[in-house]
Amino acid sequence: MSKFKKKITLAITGASGSAYALRLLECLVSANYQVYLLCSSAARIVFDTEVGLKIPASPDAASQFLTEKFNAQPEQITVFGKEQWFSPVASGSAAPKQMIVCPCSTGTLAAISQGMSDNLIERAADVVIKERGQLILVPRETPFSTIHLQNMLTLSQMGVTIMPAAPGFYHEPKSINDLIDFMVGRMLDHLGIKQEIMPRWGYSNN
Repeated sequence: MSKFKKKITLAITGASGSAYALRLLECLVSANYQVYLLCSSAARIVFDTEVGLKIPASPDAASQFLTEKFNAQPEQITVFGKEQWFSPVASGSAAPKQMIVCPCSTGTLAAISQGMSDNLIERAADVVIKERGQLILVPRETPFSTIHLQNMLTLSQMGVTIMPAAPGFYHEPKSINDLIDFMVGRMLDHLGIKQEIMPRWGYSNN
């Protein structure tokens, strides 16, 4: 029996919003999920630019780096490179049934909507769609062009959840972290993971 509650694929692309991805990864580790992590080269640049985090390019080095950063269990965070086609996420018989792309660039969104599968992130998303799993995309762009919206509609009609990084303010956020937690809390809700980082509408965590 696995020592982890469930497996999930987390893909991170080069859209702005790396702090969302870090907080989500932290919460997934805390919830005892095993995470298959896919991080594009553009995402590594954004991490360095936005939060000053230099993620190693080597998948093995990145796995060790993130395992230490989040105090994860051995094998709890496994990073795969963009052309590791023999990784579990590339196969319908081995891939987790849940996947989230956070943040999701509009380029990745377009590729997924057309089934391009030119890299492991796109292939993993294609697998989840064809296997009728749960795929959540967190696009971060403004404004959305007609092309972006058409791609979102195409994916939504396939059952993909489109969750733009658009935090609310009804919980009276006091910091950027509060805004991050708003979005990550909604992601966890849709993944079916119990969370207490974001108050419910009409309720308070105090």
